[in-house]
Amino acid sequence: MTATVDLEQLARRAGRELDAAPAQDIVRWAVQTFGARLAVTSSMQDAVLVHLVSHLAPGVDVLFLDTGYHFAETLGTRDALAATYTVNLITLRPRQTVAEQDASYGPRLHDRDPDRCCALRKIAPLDRALARYDAWATGLRRAQSPTRAAAPVVSYDAARGKVKIAPIAAWSDADVENYIAEHNVLVNPLRSAGYPSIGCAPCTRAVAVGDEPRAGRWAGLAKTECGIHR
Repeated sequence: MTATVDLEQLARRAGRELDAAPAQDIVRWAVQTFGARLAVTSSMQDAVLVHLVSHLAPGVDVLFLDTGYHFAETLGTRDALAATYTVNLITLRPRQTVAEQDASYGPRLHDRDPDRCCALRKIAPLDRALARYDAWATGLRRAQSPTRAAAPVVSYDAARGKVKIAPIAAWSDADVENYIAEHNVLVNPLRSAGYPSIGCAPCTRAVAVGDEPRAGRWAGLAKTECGIHR
C-alpha cells in the first residue's frame, strides 16, 4: 500500500493538474494509478460513474450501501446494474439490522437523530470497506448543492487516509442527462418521479420542478449531508 504521506501529496498534485480535465481523463488517471486498489461508490441514483469507470477498468469493485431503508426501486437498480455492467458489485451492510438498531436505540432513529442513523448505517460500513483500498471514486457534483459547489475532482480524504476522486464534479445536470441519453445508461426510475436526489426512503421526498436537487433530502431539517463526504 502507498504510504499515507505519498497519497496526500499525490492527491494534491492531481487535484491541481486534473482540475479542468475531462471526466474520462480523470478516470483514466485513477485506473492507471491505483488499479485494483480503486473502488467506485454508487447510491444507485444512476449508473453514470459506473459506466465511465467500468469501460476503462472492467471488473472494478462497485460499493453499494444497503442501509435497510432503501426504496424498492433503488435495490432494483442495484440488481440491474450488477447484471448489465462488467463490475464486481459489493453490497455493504451495517453491523445491525434495522430491527436490531431499533432495539438498541429505539424505533425511527432517523427521525430523532438522523446524524447517528447515518453514522451507523452509512459511514461506518463504508469506512470499514474502504480500508482495503487506496482510492475511491464518487459521483459527487458541484451542481448538486451549494455545499458541494467547490468540490475538487481529486482530493485527499484525510478522515480515511484515501485519495477521493470525483470525475464528474464539474458536470452540470445537462451534462449528466446528455451522457445518460448518449450511452443508454441505467437510471433509478424514481428520477422521473420527482426524485433528483435519492437516499433512504424515510428521509427522502420528491421535489418540485426548479427546486434544488437535494431539497428532498432530510426536508425540514438543517441536515444536508449524510456525512460520507466529510
